[in-house]
Amino acid sequence: MPSLDTEQAVRQRYSGAAQEREAALCCPVDYDARYLKVIPQEVIDRDYGCGDPSKHVQTGETVLDLGSGGGKICFIASQVVGPEGRVIGVDMNDEMLALARSSQPKVAAAIGYDNVSFRKGKIQDLAVDRDAVEQFLSENPVTDDKSLRRLESFLAEMRSAQPMIPDESVDVVVSNCVLNLVDSGEKEFLFDEIFRVLRPGGRAVISDIVADCEVPEEMQADPELWSGCISGAFERAAFLEAFEQAGFVDINLDSLQTSPWQVVDGIGFRSATVVAYRPHLATEGEELLEQTTQYLANQGTARRVYRGPFKYVVDDDGRMYTRGVACEDALAQAAERESIAEHFEIYDESSSDAAAQKPLGSSGLPTMGDDCCSGSGCC
Repeated sequence: MPSLDTEQAVRQRYSGAAQEREAALCCPVDYDARYLKVIPQEVIDRDYGCGDPSKHVQTGETVLDLGSGGGKICFIASQVVGPEGRVIGVDMNDEMLALARSSQPKVAAAIGYDNVSFRKGKIQDLAVDRDAVEQFLSENPVTDDKSLRRLESFLAEMRSAQPMIPDESVDVVVSNCVLNLVDSGEKEFLFDEIFRVLRPGGRAVISDIVADCEVPEEMQADPELWSGCISGAFERAAFLEAFEQAGFVDINLDSLQTSPWQVVDGIGFRSATVVAYRPHLATEGEELLEQTTQYLANQGTARRVYRGPFKYVVDDDGRMYTRGVACEDALAQAAERESIAEHFEIYDESSSDAAAQKPLGSSGLPTMGDDCCSGSGCC
C-alpha cells in the first residue's frame, strides 16, 4: 500500500481551493440553472464536482451530502426537497465549512426557509461530530492517561447514544466527487457508513471518478494525483462491487462519461454516477410470507409483467423475472419497489375476468354493455 498521508494531502489542496478556484479539480457539469440563481457566486466558483446527484432527490426527503464542500449540492437539494425536507452536509475542511455556513443564511433568505445544516466530520465515520469533539477538548484537554480515557469515553458515548448521523435516518445519501479522496484502507468503512445511515429502502446517489483499470500503487503514492481526484479512484467495476459488498441492491450505473476527463499514464479517468438501494424487503421466512400476503390483499387483481428486452433477469436477491410472464407472490411484491418498477408494465386482471363473465349473444361473443363501447368507439 502507498505510504501517503491522504488526509493531509486532501486538506492542504482543498483549503487552498476554498480560497481561490482551482479548475483542475472539477469536470464540466450542467446543473439546473433555476437552482443556481440563489446560490452565492463564490460557492459556485469553488464547487469541485463531476456530476449532479441532486437530480435524484425528491420533495420532502432527508438528504445527506458527503463531502459537501462549499455547499452547492446542499443548496440545490434544499430547493428540491422544499420546506418539508431536510439537507445535511458533512465535511472535514474548515475553510470549506466556513464558506458553506456563511452562505447558508443568504440562500435561506432567498428561498424563504432554512432546511440545511452543515456538520464537521469524516464521511467514513459519520457517528463522530468533530465540532462537538473540539468543544469537549477545549474544556477537557488531553494531558495524561486519565484525560485520554475521558475522551475515549466521550467518543464511545457519542457513537452509541448520540451519533452525528443516526442509524436509518436518511432517505438519500449523495456525494459529488469525494469518495475517491478517502484513504484506500477506509473505503470499506465509508460504504458501511452510507448503508448504516440510510433507512430501509433508501438510496445512495454517488457521482465520482472511476478509472478504466486498477490504479498502480506508485500513482496512489502521489499526493498531487490523490488530492486531484485521480489516484484514489475506483476501477469502474470495483466501484459497483463496493456497493454490493456493503449490502446494497438494485445497483445501477446511471451515467458514465463517454470520453475520459483525464488520461494519466495511459489510464482513462471519467465521471460516473451510481444509484444503489438499501434493501427493505425480507428474503425468507415468516416475515416475507406476511408481507406478501398483505401486499396481495392490497393489490387486488393488479399484476406486473417484466417488459424486457432480456428474456429473463435476476435481481441481487436471486429473484428471476421472465419477459412477458406475470409476477406472482413474492415476485409481485418485489417488482413494485421503486428501484425497478419502471421495468414492469401493470395490468388489471379484473378486466379480463369481467369480460369472461359477460353474457354471450347470438354470435357467441360477449354482449356490448354501456360500460364498454357504446358510443365511444373504443372497441
